[in-house]
Amino acid sequence: MSSPLIVAEPSSADTPLAGLAKIALGDGVIAHVTEALGRRHLDVVAPGPARPFVAAALAERTHLLLVTATGREADDLTAELQEMIGDAVAQFPSWETLPHERLSPSADTVGRRVEVLRRLARPDDRSYGAPLQVIVTTVRSLVQPMAPGLGEIEPVTLRVGVEHDFDGLIQRLVEMAYTRVDMVGKRGEFAVRGGILDLFSPTADHPVRVEFWGDEVTELRAFSVADQRSLAELEIDAVIAPPCRELLLTEDVRDRAAQLAVDNQADAALVEMLDKMSAGIPVEGMEALLPVLRPGQLQLLTDVLPDGAHVLLCDPEKIRTRATDLVRTGQEFLEASWTAASIGGAVPLDTSVLKGDGIDLGASAYRSLSQVRESAEAAGLPWWTLSPLASGSGEELELAITPAPQVRGSDELLSELFVSLRAHVTTGGRAVVVVAGAGTAHRVLERLREAEVPAAELAPGSEPARGQVGVLRGSLHDGLVFPGDDSTPGLVIVTEADLTGNRVAAVGDGKRLPAKRRNQVDPLALTAGDMVVHDQHGIGRFVEMVERTIGGARREYLVIEYAASKRGHPGDRLFVPMESLDQLSRYVGGELPALSKLGGSDWANTKRKARKAVREIAGELVQLYAARQAAPGHAFGPDTPWQKEMEDAFAFTETHDQLTVISEVKADMEKAVPMDRV
Repeated sequence: MSSPLIVAEPSSADTPLAGLAKIALGDGVIAHVTEALGRRHLDVVAPGPARPFVAAALAERTHLLLVTATGREADDLTAELQEMIGDAVAQFPSWETLPHERLSPSADTVGRRVEVLRRLARPDDRSYGAPLQVIVTTVRSLVQPMAPGLGEIEPVTLRVGVEHDFDGLIQRLVEMAYTRVDMVGKRGEFAVRGGILDLFSPTADHPVRVEFWGDEVTELRAFSVADQRSLAELEIDAVIAPPCRELLLTEDVRDRAAQLAVDNQADAALVEMLDKMSAGIPVEGMEALLPVLRPGQLQLLTDVLPDGAHVLLCDPEKIRTRATDLVRTGQEFLEASWTAASIGGAVPLDTSVLKGDGIDLGASAYRSLSQVRESAEAAGLPWWTLSPLASGSGEELELAITPAPQVRGSDELLSELFVSLRAHVTTGGRAVVVVAGAGTAHRVLERLREAEVPAAELAPGSEPARGQVGVLRGSLHDGLVFPGDDSTPGLVIVTEADLTGNRVAAVGDGKRLPAKRRNQVDPLALTAGDMVVHDQHGIGRFVEMVERTIGGARREYLVIEYAASKRGHPGDRLFVPMESLDQLSRYVGGELPALSKLGGSDWANTKRKARKAVREIAGELVQLYAARQAAPGHAFGPDTPWQKEMEDAFAFTETHDQLTVISEVKADMEKAVPMDRV
């Protein structure tokens, strides 16, 4: 598969390490790597921290498949490279399941895999951003065959103003293995309420509410899974929904499943699975039947790479060991499953008994690493390795890059490092300290200045200057030292992990999660007779959910019954559209209340009385707190860089409520009066 290489211009906001990478790639030692481009085989020797820089250098001139032994290594490399060269980097995740497990990979995993394959198959489609230059994956994905043509599957794409056959769209989502539910709660689900489609793509952060007027998309709004309320702060330009399964139940697949069920009546469990599939019902673990249900030879990831792409294995010894373990683990799992079945456990999927022409179910098993290499080399793809250890053969390309000094929390070693950095920048060298959080950056700057080291904070994406130590925020896990040349000292990079000895968690983007509304209404949990409160009309009784078509648009409504406006007449009814659920809340009073009247003054009077009672209570509280304010207390100081450093190291994103409470508690502790909190 051939495609032109297009290098996108990175944005400093998305690529905070772009300037650092530019200086590092300008070092002469990296030129040795780029000069070797095109060689069919090359063993490069360099320390582990050099991986993202070697990969970034190759990515400037060719497409690259970067292979690691573990998922954590893949995650780290992806984060580092994305901060260097932007969204031209993507990770190709691995299945969480083994071939013989009666489990299917999650929709999240499948969606991300298919998205990468789509970007490879359609490099000119800018819906996903810049064309891919680097794909990071694990050896597990490298050796696992997959269904052919996954990148050619057209995703569902929705944009405002574009028309879609509504019923055909629903059918298409079902064919792509989306699950229809009453209320969307996780990726790979969709819900239909009149002319509103709630869709949670497996590659999206939030589900999207798609409003139709007839067959035209009129609005796209992200909403929260927690309370189904719209997230006004998020703008949605388009919705792209890839498949949720790598085996889709097309008409051909259903026909083959039906025939296999007829030919294999001896295995009741297998027949039951095939019967469901022939009826278009996805089944857990059906991917094990991929070789017989999808005609054509299965593909490896190397088969879909662009022409001339380089395959780079990071730490080849670990990768070889892991590949061997994967093949053995798959077989051991099957044997253990049959042992468990002999004492009453579930029988594993026995694909060996399948009858039919040309059936080879072993085609979906993990391939050996040597088989993958032979396939890649047959396709003309260079096969390179990057190892921290030299074999001594003399045929390797050894890069004169060394790991950064390891301080690991030692004050003595830290002082020695600062002395070295001061001497390095004084002689015209460049040095950068990369940390994750703002608090840590301020603390490092403070310590550098205390040690009389010239230092300054760097803006995201900027290049480090000579003569000073730059402090930069970014995701770089380990530092290293470039040699430079005879006339100019090289670049020194020190990371937070080098300073503290602790693995640094990725810092969140600072987005606040929406607060969950108290006593929110879950329409699926309501039963006829439940009491609810409408913001404008007061207390009513839930009756039912109905669907109505008004002006050609279908909507679902909650029917709320109120007190009759005239004696002897039935109660009045209010139809509340589903998109206005935020105006309803559950009634939580202790006694059964009287229903409010629509259009009357009862509800207004009730709210007025409540406000009056609140004011009376507030007056009593004012007197109480006046007495508290007169009592002496201890005032704590404002946040220090240490406090900010600790908060930045928190690996999770706080909710809006949590952030509010934290700020309020801090404000109370800084006052010279006793804090009144439980």
